[in-house]
Amino acid sequence: MLTALSAFSGLSVDDIKKAKEFYVDTLALKLNDDSIGLQLELPGGGQLFIYQKDNHVPAAFTVLNFVVENIDATVDHLVDHGINFERYDNMPASQDERGILRGKVAQQGPDIAWFKDPAGNILAVLEE
Repeated sequence: MLTALSAFSGLSVDDIKKAKEFYVDTLALKLNDDSIGLQLELPGGGQLFIYQKDNHVPAAFTVLNFVVENIDATVDHLVDHGINFERYDNMPASQDERGILRGKVAQQGPDIAWFKDPAGNILAVLEE
């Protein structure tokens, strides 16, 4: 049995300076330490460690989800801050003109929209 004292998630990027600007300035995550990568505080008490990797290859799946109260307001806010939302053809329901998959109406899960960080990592905002 694993008896862990704590846990955190991590991901790599190809430019730590751009990552810091994006995660701290654009997404407004709290930076706890940046001495050896970025140690960020996630909403709800989780932690994320971001490190630079010169041969970084972004994952082909969502690496971080943000649960939000109002997906429409959140998407508007992120678009106003220069974020573009991804569009996918292979989803169980179609995405609207803003890139939001309306899963609630289609009875296919939450309303969700995907976007990428500067290193190409896929993130999402979702409203349950």
